Amino acid sequence: MKLLMLFGDAAVGKMTVGQELAKLTDLRLFHNHMTIEPVLELFGTFHSGAIARMREVVFEEFAASDNYGMIFTYMWALDVPHEWDYVAHVADIFARQGADIYYAELAAPLEVRLQRNATENRLRHKASKRDLEASERRLRADDAAHRFVSLEGEIPFENYIKIDNTNLSPREAAEMIRVRFGF
Repeated sequence: MKLLMLFGDAAVGKMTVGQELAKLTDLRLFHNHMTIEPVLELFGTFHSGAIARMREVVFEEFAASDNYGMIFTYMWALDVPHEWDYVAHVADIFARQGADIYYAELAAPLEVRLQRNATENRLRHKASKRDLEASERRLRADDAAHRFVSLEGEIPFENYIKIDNTNLSPREAAEMIRVRFGF
């Protein structure tokens, strides 16, 4: 079993790179909006408790399965200590089942992410992003509130890669991850 934590800033391409990596490997994609969107639809608002509980069930059941592995996409606020605790908690769920844990970070500048924020693929899979004006406001507000790009040497894990995917296709970034970790 393998767990790839694919993280980075809003609209950096986590889901799209994850989709390509899933095509190249036997890893299954669990992008963060797979729990966010149904909760938003049902509750009419972001309900973090429901989202967290849904994810927890998926993680526990998947980690105990015979699947090859999971790609989990996440916006990791690196300046928030409890976010580090959450990432460690998710990794621990898988590690307790003997899984190998990997970390891939994507980074691109704001201008690129704003363009990606309006792509057809993103809007198809993330209904909450379809109001582009509101989505851009949230993206900018998140950038102002937290840091989602690691500092040099900040990520301590051996199985880690940071990719500036500004000028890479999703397939190229996915291939870099696949090769680096031997998926």
